[in-house]
Amino acid sequence: KTWTPYPLHLAILEGLEKKGGSMTDDELYDFLVESFGDIGFRNLNRELLRLEIQGKIHVSTLTKGKRRVELIKSKEE
Repeated sequence: KTWTPYPLHLAILEGLEKKGGSMTDDELYDFLVESFGDIGFRNLNRELLRLEIQGKIHVSTLTKGKRRVELIKSKEE
């Protein structure tokens, strides 16, 4: 395994901020592929789960096979 110079979880948070705080998982995946190349949906799911556990994002189901990823605003803002 090689280390990327820019962590994937920071790119996810940055992408959500640029798009107004929410996007579908497919849109997020396409955004990340432009930056990182082919990262794989498995890696994206792992990072989304990690960020959701940390309380930074919320992932909800839209339809079968589609999810909405939302950035959670901190109370300090």
